[in-house]
Amino acid sequence: MRTALLQHPDAARHVMQPRHPESPERIEAVLARLEASGLAADLLRQEPAAPATDEDLARVHPSEHLALLERQEPCSGLLALDADTFMGPGTLTAARAAAGTAVAAVDGVFEGVFERAFCAVRPPGHHAETRIAMGFCFFNSVAVAARRALDVHGIERVAILDFDVHHGNGTVEVFREDPRVLVCSSFQHPYYPNRMTEPVAEHLVFTPLAAGTGSTAFRQAIERDWTPALDAHRPELILVSAGFDAHRDDPLGGLALTCDDFRWVTELISDAARRHANDRIVALLEGGYDLEALADCVETHIAALAAR
Repeated sequence: MRTALLQHPDAARHVMQPRHPESPERIEAVLARLEASGLAADLLRQEPAAPATDEDLARVHPSEHLALLERQEPCSGLLALDADTFMGPGTLTAARAAAGTAVAAVDGVFEGVFERAFCAVRPPGHHAETRIAMGFCFFNSVAVAARRALDVHGIERVAILDFDVHHGNGTVEVFREDPRVLVCSSFQHPYYPNRMTEPVAEHLVFTPLAAGTGSTAFRQAIERDWTPALDAHRPELILVSAGFDAHRDDPLGGLALTCDDFRWVTELISDAARRHANDRIVALLEGGYDLEALADCVETHIAALAAR
């Protein structure tokens, strides 16, 4: 079994204002760490994927919303979509590359090129709702990947597991009426984005965590909520919104997790994939804004994905 690392140089084309935490340096730190640790040499490297097509994006985002974003993208400077989210001349190029990388990863696992994949992509996507770009997010890449698996590869059940410090409101909004997709989200609460936090269906499983939550309480909550849900749903593919801003050193989060907690949750996900999904896992980078902690956590996460 092989684990792939997918990334795209167009990630660097999305630049918000100076010192914005969601910067191109995030991917640079991750890739540098994987090379320095030697882990990159053990991973199957893929050529940069094609940008997501309008057809792929339109499975999640209405065509009129996509057209509006295209019209809004500035030729120079930055356009504020909200207090935290800015669009520049290369933003949608980077966002299409991120979603296209997620699509390529899903295609790769179903075509037998590899069984697991980590997508080192930005901008993140899990806050993007069908008609709203927000929270540093423009296209919901993990949702695009799920719809690709369902509509193109013909599977019947997908799980999306989100351990970012922020609730994946966009993913919930996309799939709130689609029981084919189990969405499990752990998140600091109350905290941004303060949307979509009330579960309205059995296939939406939320694990709110108080500020300061550490390893023991996090692990107990995930085992209590996620494991029975995964066993009941029996997903044929597991997608992971892999945000590492729940780390205790992250400047945007208030949880107190360590790298070992991300290793542990990745092993739990891997066990579920072996039971139900023929080992198929595609993980996408979401948050994580302390560069050293981010690099540590991604290295730990990928090593756990690749362990056999």
